[in-house]
Amino acid sequence: MSNITIRKVRAILTAPVGINLIIVKVETSEPGLYGLGCATFAYREKAVKSIVEDYFAPLLHGRDAGDIEGLWQLMNNNSYWRNGPVTNNAISGVDMALWDIKGKLANMPVYDLLGGRSRPAAAVYRHADGKTLEEIAENVQKFREQKVQHIRIQWGGYGGKTDELNKPVGAPDGIYYDPKQYMRDTLKLFDYIRSHMGFEFELLHDTHERVTPVDAVRLAKELEPYKLFFLEDILSPEQGEWFKMVRSQCATPIANGELYNNPKEWDFLITNRLIDFIRVHISQIGGITPARKLAIFCEQFGIRTAWHGPGDVSPVGHAANIHLDLVCHNFGIQEWSGIRELSQEVFPGSPELRDGYVYANDRPGLGIDINEELAAKYPCKTEATRWTQTRIPDGTINTP
Repeated sequence: MSNITIRKVRAILTAPVGINLIIVKVETSEPGLYGLGCATFAYREKAVKSIVEDYFAPLLHGRDAGDIEGLWQLMNNNSYWRNGPVTNNAISGVDMALWDIKGKLANMPVYDLLGGRSRPAAAVYRHADGKTLEEIAENVQKFREQKVQHIRIQWGGYGGKTDELNKPVGAPDGIYYDPKQYMRDTLKLFDYIRSHMGFEFELLHDTHERVTPVDAVRLAKELEPYKLFFLEDILSPEQGEWFKMVRSQCATPIANGELYNNPKEWDFLITNRLIDFIRVHISQIGGITPARKLAIFCEQFGIRTAWHGPGDVSPVGHAANIHLDLVCHNFGIQEWSGIRELSQEVFPGSPELRDGYVYANDRPGLGIDINEELAAKYPCKTEATRWTQTRIPDGTINTP
């Protein structure tokens, strides 16, 4: 067969459950052959769409669709400045779509192209939250009854519940929380769940960078008796050197990486074994191609994968996560926020959760499609993002 070339690259914006999603569709010179990828940056969707259609579409037109590595490097270097979230997501959408195309041509799932499965399914962790300790315990029990063995617990969302705050006059609008109250309540939460429900299942927690670096060290130490599976995102990318202090002080397993864009944010953490799980957002670092390399790099240092899997990842992105989970020997756990029924209708072939494990189907490529007519009925909304306007009691803006 002659070389199959790229004919059209476009971004599809849709929000079936109210979260902006960006899907890249790469069409080829072979009639009916196309691929899909996730480029979801939910809070800058128009910027990603512009990169895909105004810059990548003319750059890639007529090029061989099989040259995934070369095209990734071309897209990464073409803008001169590299490693930003908008461009990385646009690259990811194209990259995943090219892997999808290659799998369809080979009549193989992507996990087979990447070397075949290390396991038949990926174990997941689910999120249990609530307004009271009793409500959280009830939600934990529901997941246990569904045979979920890994459960992330939070009390009132990221940053915790907040009692009445003493804010200064003229304090600006925002999402307020009290870091000290959050730390106290988190310890109460773990003590309650372990004392009432035991240690026969795994608990996780997401700090979401809501504490200072020295308090992150303290929190990791104080949580050690509760034997977490891991403590998630205790430090921002800008504070990576503090992981040395965390590691020297306690044995609480650490997972980090949700906000990483640049390899220099993680390479020293891995080579110095300062984290236990890498949990990057795959579209944020550029797709399947760099994620596979990152997983292999981590394997050499005993670090496991825990790809970011929240609601602002499209089902196409979830499918890419799962294909990598099945392949990587050093897979640890997969975050799973769930794919609602409507999203499954928009994205036929979505991965399926059964008894605490998520399964990819065995169709060629990523095994997932998009109903564009249905997707068009749920347009994205562009508005000022509120949940990231996070503030501490005196009104200072803080990392979300």
